[in-house]
Amino acid sequence: MIAPSCRILAASVSLCALSFSAAYAQTVNDPVPLPDIVVTATRSPLALSQAGSAISVITAEEIEKESLKSPAEVLRRVPGVTVVETGGAGTTTTVRIRGAEASQTLVLIDGIRVNDPSTDSGEFDFSNLAAIDIERIEVLRGPQSAIYGSDAMGGVINIITRKGQGAPRFSVGLEGGSYGTVAGRAAVSGSNGPISYAFSTTGFDTSGFSRYGYRIGRIEDALSSPLEKDGAQRVGAAGRVSVALSPDVEFEVGGYASRTNVAIDNGVSSFEFLPDGPSKTRQQLYEGHARLTANTFDGILKNTFLVSGSRTDRDYKLIGSYFLPSLYWDEYGYQGERLSAEYQGDLKLGAFGLLTFGTKIEQENLLSTSRNVLPFPTDEVENIDASQHTRSAYALHQFSPIENLHLSLSGRIDDIEDGDTFGTWRATAAYEIPSSGTKLRASVGTGAKAPTLYQKFDPFSGTADLESERSVGFDVGIDQRLADDRVLLSATFFANRFRNLIAYGVAETCRPEQVYGCFINVNRARTSGVELSADVDVVPAWLRVKATYTYLEAFDTESDLRLARRPEHQGRLGFSITPLTGLSIEPSVVFVGSRFSSPGEINELAPYARFDIYADYKVNETFSIYARAENLTDARYQEVYDYGTAGRSFYAGLRATW
Repeated sequence: MIAPSCRILAASVSLCALSFSAAYAQTVNDPVPLPDIVVTATRSPLALSQAGSAISVITAEEIEKESLKSPAEVLRRVPGVTVVETGGAGTTTTVRIRGAEASQTLVLIDGIRVNDPSTDSGEFDFSNLAAIDIERIEVLRGPQSAIYGSDAMGGVINIITRKGQGAPRFSVGLEGGSYGTVAGRAAVSGSNGPISYAFSTTGFDTSGFSRYGYRIGRIEDALSSPLEKDGAQRVGAAGRVSVALSPDVEFEVGGYASRTNVAIDNGVSSFEFLPDGPSKTRQQLYEGHARLTANTFDGILKNTFLVSGSRTDRDYKLIGSYFLPSLYWDEYGYQGERLSAEYQGDLKLGAFGLLTFGTKIEQENLLSTSRNVLPFPTDEVENIDASQHTRSAYALHQFSPIENLHLSLSGRIDDIEDGDTFGTWRATAAYEIPSSGTKLRASVGTGAKAPTLYQKFDPFSGTADLESERSVGFDVGIDQRLADDRVLLSATFFANRFRNLIAYGVAETCRPEQVYGCFINVNRARTSGVELSADVDVVPAWLRVKATYTYLEAFDTESDLRLARRPEHQGRLGFSITPLTGLSIEPSVVFVGSRFSSPGEINELAPYARFDIYADYKVNETFSIYARAENLTDARYQEVYDYGTAGRSFYAGLRATW
């Protein structure tokens, strides 16, 4: 059974404090990271100019301009990142980095792992991400398992919430628009003496549109009646409280919680002539932590002790149709929990750099249940009740052997109880040329992903002795500053090789009762490409242009066929125009090239371009009003075969901060 201690930590810590450290590797006296400081690349504050890894920072200002119902949309601004939403707001939303699987992207909220241990492959569903008060998002690209362990094969996305400081700060916002959408959020943060605090909450409700078939002519024309709308609702909250017990000791407690209810369609099935139905899903995500940070030996050694927990609850009510419910009515439940304890030390070595080292123990639990309501009711049964422990140790050495040359070497060992043991490594280099504003960088390393509890213990398809998925990858890049930093250019070439990928198939290792197949280590893949970005302040205080572009080759090595849902070309072009004081107008175009929705180059999806405009007017120091037009040209496109996307839509809102 799932450990009671995990339930207590994941629920009570989240509900009692709802908080966390934005720069989770900061010392007590470190300031809040500025845009040119990152914490994800090395688990400690690092100047962006010294990072050998490819990392992008999305600011709070950029995040605030995205829809409250789909905050993950902001990730489309990052080169190398592909976002796929399955049929509108609230539905499954996955993110891939450099062609890796969504399950090979590690997602952190304030440094805490939130990948879902209850899913088949352990990916994070970004439909669970609420539009809380996010200070920044750091996207670290390339294999990062040497410092973060399993799942970080494609990269790491760290969602960092606001940290309270100074006088109390309040903000509220309301928004409404197309598809019967209403949304709102509120936040408060500040500090008083040794105590700092930050809390935020958000929610939305939308009538939506039919997940299946909406604005897809061949489907709508074939049906005798209009498709019904599928609504969605989400509420979320986050926060943290920290107390400086002394100048060198700080204690923090906090977390995140969200709940999403979504109506879904039957879609393509044996009852395709009745695609609409009253089927529903409910997802809940809880994350909590407690951290003690202490500087010792006059600040030479920083010690961080962290206990964290997370829990995901997913419930599915799958019903055949409104009119013929006796076709079927099945209910499924999945509970995934994670409890971990970790120590990290940061040792200053003077001229020999910084040594970061640590150890971690983690327990994962999975409980899945099912029952039939129609045509014949059955009692609820437990399909999977499993757990596993992982023990890890890691070390990272950062040093500068000569002026302007910054190197790092890291390694990690992860040992799964009664399972696989794997080691990973990584090396980075960055060389600054201050006279020309140039930075040359390179990184190389390995990645690994442990098999999930579902892949190992599902009674119908599980294989207990699966090996971990493995990868090796590298990148080389250049960052260039010109015209007194008014022009920022970046170019990166990357390549990755994946092996031991877990897939469902028929093999001799399948048990006799697994007549249709089981999970096996069989697949290999390769990805490579180029990431480009430009940020140009064309006319200071009046016109700024930002552009990103990704060229991606992603193939199954055995079949030499393209991997599903990886476009060869994608990018974004955005303008920021300030014609009047307080008025900002930001048109943008997102374009995505052709790709295949299903493996084996099946169900090709046409390329598309989506044109959006955001406008904001600051009325005074407290109030601002904004409007957003999405898909202004009413482009018809699909991100997943046969699932609809929003047409031309408009939203407006009011925001107040004081």
